[in-house]
This record gives sequence, structure tokens and C-alpha cells, in this order.
Amino acid sequence: MTTLILLSLALCLVLPHASLAQQGLGEPWVAQRRLGYRSQCQLERLTALEPTRRVPSEAGFTEYFDQYNEQFQCAGVAAQRRTIQPKGLLLPSFSNAPTLTYIVQGRGITGTVIPGCPETFQSPQQGFEQQLEEEVAGQSQQFRDEHQRIQFFREGDVIALPAGVAHWCYNNGEVPVVTITVSDPSSNANQLDRQHREFLLAGREKRSQEESAETEERFRQHMGKNLLSGFELELLAEALGVDKQVVRRVQSQNDNRGEIVRVERGLQVLQPSRRSTEQEAQEQEREEREQAQESRECPYQSNGLEEAYCTLKNKQNIGNPVRADFYNPRAGRLTTLNSQKLPILRFIQLSAEKGVLRRNAIIAPHWRINAHSVIYALTGSCRMQVVGHRGRTVFDGELRQGQLVVVPQHHVVIKKAQSEQFEWITFNTHENAIANHVVGKTSSLRGLPVEVLMNSYNISREEARRLKFNRGNEMFIFSPRFEREQQSNNVLKTVTEN
Repeated sequence: MTTLILLSLALCLVLPHASLAQQGLGEPWVAQRRLGYRSQCQLERLTALEPTRRVPSEAGFTEYFDQYNEQFQCAGVAAQRRTIQPKGLLLPSFSNAPTLTYIVQGRGITGTVIPGCPETFQSPQQGFEQQLEEEVAGQSQQFRDEHQRIQFFREGDVIALPAGVAHWCYNNGEVPVVTITVSDPSSNANQLDRQHREFLLAGREKRSQEESAETEERFRQHMGKNLLSGFELELLAEALGVDKQVVRRVQSQNDNRGEIVRVERGLQVLQPSRRSTEQEAQEQEREEREQAQESRECPYQSNGLEEAYCTLKNKQNIGNPVRADFYNPRAGRLTTLNSQKLPILRFIQLSAEKGVLRRNAIIAPHWRINAHSVIYALTGSCRMQVVGHRGRTVFDGELRQGQLVVVPQHHVVIKKAQSEQFEWITFNTHENAIANHVVGKTSSLRGLPVEVLMNSYNISREEARRLKFNRGNEMFIFSPRFEREQQSNNVLKTVTEN
């Protein structure tokens, strides 16, 4: 028995280094980032970006940020914002890159189609004998449907999708669904070039009325009809087993509705009854605790293809204040989402965090040790500065609602809320992005001896103590100045007395 326990522990230690998954060979969904893109980050100046291209549809529109911008080229990612009107259906499609989507507003249902996984949602069946008799008689009275899992989503959810997995989305609410999506075409999951591409399985993309000839030419390779429209009519009819008239409709030859269509009578699909928010939250918290325990015991263990791909959870809510990882009642809160909380992110190789700041509150200066970051403003505005190599300020300005900034790895960033409440979502290019804080509890300055600070900055012992302890026990999220001064004096007094 002891031998088996020791062997299990040894496997947990060895697998992270020896498994094919870490080499991107054994796990087909693992999306490790390629190393050949490091030379793209020669940035002299960052800017707050807004979408440059808007593609309308019958029941919504999609706004694309310019993926050729040097900031996106540096991080190797692409971003888009999508609005789906009530009763709007986002037609099935897939991407050449793993993606993370944050639900900014609204609610609805979504489905994914993972290759090799069973259709677990099935309509009630008739008895076998009765069904057989009706089939023989050619007069079946009951339509039977089956499909892969459908799940609800709501504001604050993050949805992860591997590259090449078909998905769709429907707005069954009363307000528009708004999403912000970041894709990572620089991962090994994408064997094409590093440009983000969407492949439509239905419909066709409409041309924006605002596009110039130059913009149209630039994005021509990323737009057009669905994949099935490229096949010869008779050959596709034979493959699908339907007549040519149906194939013409499938190929969307005369369909001008775009990629988001309106379902006038509402979408009627097999789906479970929606549980109350309280029940859903309780179950999700229980699952998170179990997953966290499993990750601590053996972080890289895998229980087989079916568990890993067919039933693995790909959605989690980070908008609920109860889930905050950092909370300061005078300043705000921060909620992180990584592969320890949502294991599918091990395959996606992306992570996220949601932040909320009160007016004049500050996010401590920090840098990401192992990731680039895409910071998108959800509501309000903030003053933001980013400092790069050799102390060069590469961004000093305002980040407003609907704008984003790409912060390269190892660049130090600080944010101060200007509006009554500033909210943002950050997408990181690593499954477990690590932040190193300059000041505050567990920060770089707090970890240095006072003598080192004195000699490093040529300051007195008293000044070094204030520099080290002036933020008291605050971590990452700092309260406004007038509240902080009183708190830091109390902490400094306590340290001096000890």
C-alpha cells in the first residue's frame, strides 16, 4: 500500500516534465504559445484602442479591433466585440485559435460541438416496438432530436473555447448580449499563419457599409461565405444525402442576413430548466472547491479523453462579488480565473481577471512575469500609466469604456479610477498568469530589508521604513490617499513599537 502511494506521488511530480501534453504532442487541445514571436515587441508607444471595423447582421453586429496593430502583433492575439439582439442567433462557426469570451451584458444559451463526443441531449423516445412499427409503416408521428450539451450564460461569465471547436449562441433575454473576445492565433493549436480567422458553417458575412477600399482589401481573406458554399452542388448533395434545393439553402447563396440572424418565434431546442441563481452559484462553488483540491493533489493529472474533452467545464462566472480573490471595502475587488479554477484553461493557455475600483482607488504598480495582458474597460474610466524597458513611459493617458490596451510582458502598469466606479476585464496569455507587485503586502519592496532600501535609494532609515510599510496590509488594491495616510501611520507605529 505504501509503495502504491509513493508511486502515485512520484507520477504527479514526473508527469509535468515528461508528459507529451507539455510538449503539445499528447493532448490535441493543448494550445502552447510558439516562441518565434518574441521579436515583435519593439514598442515605443502604446495607445488606447477601439474597434476599427464593424460588420452588421440581421440581428446584431460584430466589431473587430485591428489585429495588424503593433500592440496585437506584440502579444500575438486578436480581439473582437459582438452585440446580439434579443432573439438573435449567432450561427455556427469555429476559429483557428483558442479563445476566451467575457459576457459584458445579457444572458442566453450556447452550445459547442466537440469532435467524438456523444449527443447527450435527447428528446423522449417512444417505445422501441412502437417506433419500429411506425418506421416500417412510414408514418412516424414524433420528431426525435439529439445534440451535444447546451448551457446557459449570463453577465460576468467567461467562456473558453479550444481552436477548431464549432459553437453557436442565442440571446433568449430581453436586452442585447454584448461580449468581448480575445483569441490567441500565436498558439501551437493554430498551424496557419498568426492571423485570426473565423470559419462559418452557415450564413455569410456581410460587408460593412463604412469600409474603404483599402480596409476591404486588407480584410478580404477573413470574410466571405460559409465553408459549404465552396463545394460543387451535386457532390455536396450526395455527401449530405439531401436534394439540390436544400443544398442551395445550406450554401447560403442568396442569404444576406449575415452571421447573426433573427429567430422570430424563438429558438426551440432541448435544454434543461434554468435553476435559480442561488442554486447555480452553490453548485459552482462546490465544483470549484473539488477541482482546486484535485489540482493541489496532482496538478497535471488527466482522467481520460471523455472527462477531459466531452464533460470538461468551459464556463465560469467572475462577475459575482462573492468570488473576489482580493477585496478592499474602501477601494474595490479583483477576481482571477486560471487553470486551477477552470481546468480547461490548461488547454486554452489563456486566463482572465475582473476588477472593480472605486473613485480614486489605485491598482498597485505591477508586472506580469509570464504573460502579455489585454486590458478592456467595461464601465467608467481610469488614469493609466505603463512603463517599459529602461524606465521609458509607453502609455500615459485615460482608458475609457469600450477601449483596450495591450500591456506587454514585464511592463509595469498602474491604474487609478477616475469615475465613480471603474470596471475592467484583463485577458492574459498564460493559463496561470503571475503578477509581481511593486508595493503593498507580499510585494517586491515589502520583501526587501530596510538596509537594502536605504542604500538602493539613498534614503534615511525612517524614509525606508515608510517606503516599505506605507501601504500597511493592503494587497494590490489600494484605498484613496486620505484613507491610506491614516492607515499607514497606524501600521508604521506598530512596526516601530515592535
